[in-house]
Amino acid sequence: MEQRHLGRTGLRVSRIGLGTLTWGRDTDEHDAADLLKTFWEAGGTLVDTADVYGDGEAEYLLGRLMDGLVPRRDLVISTKAGSVPDPDRRFDGSRGHLLSALDASLARLGTDHVDVWHVHAYDPETPLEETLHALDLAVASGRARYAGVSNFCGWQLAKAATWQLAAPGRNRLASTQLEYSLLQRGVEREVLPAALDLGVGLLPSSPLGRGVLTGKYRGEATPPDSRGASEHMAPFVAPYLDDTASRIVDAVATAADGLAVSPTQVALAWVRDRPGVVAPIVGARNAQQLTAALSVEALSLPDEICRALDDVSAPVHRYPDHDWSTL
Repeated sequence: MEQRHLGRTGLRVSRIGLGTLTWGRDTDEHDAADLLKTFWEAGGTLVDTADVYGDGEAEYLLGRLMDGLVPRRDLVISTKAGSVPDPDRRFDGSRGHLLSALDASLARLGTDHVDVWHVHAYDPETPLEETLHALDLAVASGRARYAGVSNFCGWQLAKAATWQLAAPGRNRLASTQLEYSLLQRGVEREVLPAALDLGVGLLPSSPLGRGVLTGKYRGEATPPDSRGASEHMAPFVAPYLDDTASRIVDAVATAADGLAVSPTQVALAWVRDRPGVVAPIVGARNAQQLTAALSVEALSLPDEICRALDDVSAPVHRYPDHDWSTL
């Protein structure tokens, strides 16, 4: 699998990443092992997790698999901290919480370092410089090789990345992780321009529109083995089952038919090759699904297909994005 630099750093990662959101909850150890082995054998290196996935079970499971199935040295492990399962305060970007969470992640993963460590979300109650200092301490101590952020909006990302570039001794942000697909192009408004300007690589989550872009929901009945039929995942999928999404999915299916490939391949190739994107994070349910997604490696969409998909999925960006100098 082709490797790409993560932002403006020397770290190279596979241009498709493996997500572990459901590991330890919906994905058991047997299926997780098949997923990781399939990904590794295809040349994949970037594995993304978080301390709250499966209440820590995702990291624990990944650590066990690295111990006996796939060599740690062959993987680029990315994890996140700062999301707290507390209804009164969902995010904690304090230095104390973040560093304690990192130590706990390392223990669960069974490793002395992670390759990329992300702040899971912006915490408005903690000074940003304190949050970023935690990233610097993690890198300086060797517990993390590179650092990034997740779910930061445009101005938050720009402020954080600029702060890290403002003085010697701070570590530049390597990456940012947000949802990005043909069904969710909001990052193009401000996040992507900021990331491109500041040399921060984008790692799109849910690149298949939470599974909707695969076309599995085109029929009247929801597939019983899909996330849309899962009690705790159905609300996650529901926002992308409207008429607007249906038109986009139909366009993806039409493109797939014309290219003799799958809708999954078309949707994944589109986001993979967008400017600023380093590696979409794919969360497959089983090895068969993952193999189908990884087959996108040989596909590059023709320009006319890209333009058609751009048009049908175009978000509405007006003021202040519109070029008012032409009026």
